[in-house]
Amino acid sequence: MTHILIAGGGIAGLTAALSLHAAGFDRITVVEAAREIQPVGAGLNIMPNAVRELDALGLLGVLDQQAVRTRELRYYHCSGGLISREPRGLGAGYRWPQLSVHRGHLQLSLADAVRERLGPDAIVGGVRVSGLTTLADGRAHVKLEHRDEVTRGHAALEPDVLIGADGIRSTVRTALDPAGGEPPWNGMLVWRGVSRMPAERAGTFMFVAGSDRQKAVVYPMTEPDPGTGEVLVNWALAMPAESVDDAARGDWNRPVPVGKFLRHYEGWEFDGVSVPDVLRAADRAFEYPMVDIDPLERWTYGRTTLIGDAAHAMYPIGSNGATQSIVDARALAHAMALHADPAEALAAYEAERRPAMTELQRANRRLGPEVVINLAHERAPGRFTDIDEVIPPGELAEIAARYAATGAFDPATVNRGSPYGAGAHALR
Repeated sequence: MTHILIAGGGIAGLTAALSLHAAGFDRITVVEAAREIQPVGAGLNIMPNAVRELDALGLLGVLDQQAVRTRELRYYHCSGGLISREPRGLGAGYRWPQLSVHRGHLQLSLADAVRERLGPDAIVGGVRVSGLTTLADGRAHVKLEHRDEVTRGHAALEPDVLIGADGIRSTVRTALDPAGGEPPWNGMLVWRGVSRMPAERAGTFMFVAGSDRQKAVVYPMTEPDPGTGEVLVNWALAMPAESVDDAARGDWNRPVPVGKFLRHYEGWEFDGVSVPDVLRAADRAFEYPMVDIDPLERWTYGRTTLIGDAAHAMYPIGSNGATQSIVDARALAHAMALHADPAEALAAYEAERRPAMTELQRANRRLGPEVVINLAHERAPGRFTDIDEVIPPGELAEIAARYAATGAFDPATVNRGSPYGAGAHALR
C-alpha cells in the first residue's frame, strides 16, 4: 500500500487527506506541529469553485451549519461612496454558494472528517518535519521532530509520497529549495480579528473599502444567533508601515490591542456598518506584515510536492488563499488516481496547477479585483457623485471578469462541475 505523508494539518493538508482517501488511498498520515487542532484564526471566504470540491467530499452540509452564504460584495471609496456591488454565489449564477466561514470551524470540520474516514490516528499532533533529503528512487527521507508535552525526540520516515502543506514558512519547501529566502514584504501591515455584535449593525454583505493607502474588509460569517441575535463578523485592515521584524513574516498570530490602530478608522461607515463599532466589539486583534512568496520555478522533486501556501502563498486579496488550497488538494488526488507512478502523478499535478497559481500570485500583487479602490481614489481623491464618470461600468466589469478567469472561478468554468472526479487510484 502506498504510504502518503502530509506535512501540515491546515486547510490544504486536511483537504488533501480527504481527497486522497476519496480517490482510494488508505495509508495516509498527517503530521501537524500543533499538539491539537484548535478553532483559532479569523474568517475565510471560500469561492464557489472550492465549495464545489468540498461538496464533492460530502462536507457542504456541515459547513453550511456555521457559515454564511455570501450574497453580495461591495467596494467603497474611503469617503463612503459606493464604487460597485456584485452578486455572489448562487445570486451570481453559480451552482454552488460562496461561503464566509470561521477558519477554525472549517479546519475542525475537515479534521473531524479525516478522523472519521481515515481513523483516529490519521492526524498526529505535536510533530513537524524538520528536514528532508531526496533518495535515489525519488522518495524523501523525512526527519521528524516530536514537540508535544509528553514526547520529545526525533524520528525518520521514508514515505512513498511526501506532500508539503506546511504553510508560507514551509520546512519542506526550504529543504527542497534552500535559496528561497524569506517571504518578501510589500510594506503593508495587516490587522485582523473577529467581533461578536448585533446582526443589524453588521450588515448582510461583504465589503472592501478604502484607498491606495488604507483598506478595510468586513463581513459577517455566521447567521444570527437565535437567542442573542448576534453574529460573528470578520474584519481585516491594512495600512503602510515603515519596517517590520523579519521574524514576524508569515506569523499570523501576534496579538496587539485594538487601540493601536482604531484611531485610523474613526468615521469609516459604509451603508450602516461602522468600522469603529466592529473593532470595538472585538475581543482580540492580531497583526502581521502582508507577505507572499515569489512564484516558484518548481513544486515537485521526485515523489515530494507542495500544495497551498507552501507552494504559492499570495496576498490576502480576492478570497483565493484557502480557496486555491482546496482546489490544489483535489487536483493532486485526481492526478494520483490517474497515474500508477507517483512521480508522474505529482508532475502532472504541478503541470496543471503551478502556471495558473503563478499568474494568480502576480495578479494579487497587482491587487486583483481590489484595484478598483485604488482607481477610484486616484481619479477622485476627495469624493465623487457618479462612479460611472470615474470608472465606467465596462471597466469595472472587465476587471472582475479578468480576475475570475485567472482564478478559474468564473461561473461558466465552475458550473461545468468538478474536473477531479477520478475513481479509485491506479496504484494497487
